[in-house]
Amino acid sequence: MKHRSDAARIGVVIYDGVEPIDIGGTIGVVSMAQRVLPALQAVTIAANAGPVRLAGGLTVLADHSFADAPECDVIVVCGGPGWSQQVTDSAMLGFLRDQVRERVASVCTGALILSAAGLLDGLAATTRRRAVGSEIVAPLDRLASFGVDIQPCEASVVDAGVVTGGGVSLAIDTTLYLLGRFYGEAARDEVAAVIEYDRAWAANRAALGIVVQA
Repeated sequence: MKHRSDAARIGVVIYDGVEPIDIGGTIGVVSMAQRVLPALQAVTIAANAGPVRLAGGLTVLADHSFADAPECDVIVVCGGPGWSQQVTDSAMLGFLRDQVRERVASVCTGALILSAAGLLDGLAATTRRRAVGSEIVAPLDRLASFGVDIQPCEASVVDAGVVTGGGVSLAIDTTLYLLGRFYGEAARDEVAAVIEYDRAWAANRAALGIVVQA
C-alpha cells in the first residue's frame, strides 16, 4: 500500500463515443482527491493523442497515444456507445492485451472492451445493468458473450484482480475503490467526504455491493 505522499498514476482510456460522465467520474475524482493525495495524477490515453469526440458532441484532447502512453498504476477503460466499434478495433485490443492484467480496470461498458480483449476470461465482472435507448439487450447480459467463462455480477464494483465498475455514475465508486487499493480505506473515505459522496458511496455499497473474487 502506498503512503499518501507516494505518486500514483491512473490512465484513462478514451475513444470516440465515450460518455463524458465516465471521464468525469474518474478524472474528476482524481482532481478533487489531489487535495488529500497530492502526488496522485491522471492522464488520458487514446489511439492517437489529440482530439477525441465524446458522446453528446463534446471534444476532449487525449494526453497520450497508445504508442507513447506512460506507465500507469492502473488503466481504466471508459464506456459509452462507442464501445461497439472498440470491441473489434485491433489497435485498442492490442493495447489492452499488452497491459499487465491486474493493472487494468473499466467503468460501465468499458468492461465489454476488456472482455473482447480476453482480459475478463475466467473472472467475475460487472458493467451497466440496464438496456438504454435502442439497446435490446443490457450490457451485463451481453458481457459473457465477448469472452470465455465470464461470470456477470450485479454489483457496484467487482474486484477479480481486474476491477470492473457498474454503469455510468458508478465510475465515481470505481475510482474511489481504486484509490482505496492504492492508499487504504481511510484515504479513500476522506476523498469520498471531500467530494460529498460519502453517503452515496455507502448507499451504493449497501444496495449493490462490492464483489471481491479471490
